[in-house]
Amino acid sequence: MEKDLKQAIRRLAKEKNAIILAHNYQIPEVQDIADLTGDSLALSIQAAQTNADIIVFCGVHFMAETAAILCPNKKVLLPVINAGCAMADMVTAEDLREFKALHRGAPVVTYVNSSAEVKAESYICCTSANAVQVVKSLRCPEVIMTPDKNLAMWTQRHTDQKIHIWEGFCPIHDGLKPEELQRLKEEHPKAVVIAHPECPPAILNMADVVRSTSGMLEFPAKSDAEEFIIATEVGLLYPLQRRYPNKRFYAASSRMVCEEMKKTGLQEVFDALLNEKHQVTVPEEIRLSALSAVERMLAVPRDN
Repeated sequence: MEKDLKQAIRRLAKEKNAIILAHNYQIPEVQDIADLTGDSLALSIQAAQTNADIIVFCGVHFMAETAAILCPNKKVLLPVINAGCAMADMVTAEDLREFKALHRGAPVVTYVNSSAEVKAESYICCTSANAVQVVKSLRCPEVIMTPDKNLAMWTQRHTDQKIHIWEGFCPIHDGLKPEELQRLKEEHPKAVVIAHPECPPAILNMADVVRSTSGMLEFPAKSDAEEFIIATEVGLLYPLQRRYPNKRFYAASSRMVCEEMKKTGLQEVFDALLNEKHQVTVPEEIRLSALSAVERMLAVPRDN
């Protein structure tokens, strides 16, 4: 049945000139049928460069919005329309306008894990991989960072600029306890700990390296280590193990499961594609403002 459903999805995608995107935290079966897997912004950028008419984004709502921002001439479908992100929901455009009024003149740096309306209220976006470069590129004494406090605190460690921190967080990453990680480190003393910057400072202090999801996927290729403890959502272990079959990966905690990311199954992907339902759109005025924030980020030179 699963094999038949996978074949049906691929057949439909071809018939409808659709591209299927799957975030790294999606369930393995969904990652397997995707044309592209990765982190949310990279997926949207890659999709924009294709001639696909339809994007099926296997992820959560803000990711589909980002695809709609970058791909205005494509139909963007979210297989589970109520799949959301708790961190993205921790800030609204109205909240941000009030916060901006308290810190006049400070540009807003917004993590891409946010709604289109919040991006539209921001000067520039950032990812977990480039947050430090983005803040430094602004060359101003103070900035606002939203919505993730842990990413903001990590960025603050690497810049002299004052960061006004929004108190949002990812419950999955923020909930990891130092004692859990310590216990795993003792069980696997040779393992390299790779932590996502959405984790709290105490966890990042215990990590050997801090990387975004894409950075985590790349790091084992550069390391002689054979074992790794991965401090992020458990879904990332699947592409890691697939990419590096001769290395071993351990989840920092079995509790690091994003239920919203797991809502999407093969049947939901098939139904969305068959009926072209759950389209995600962004009003043009908001889209253009949000696009400007994303484009400013893309113009920031990368560190060599």
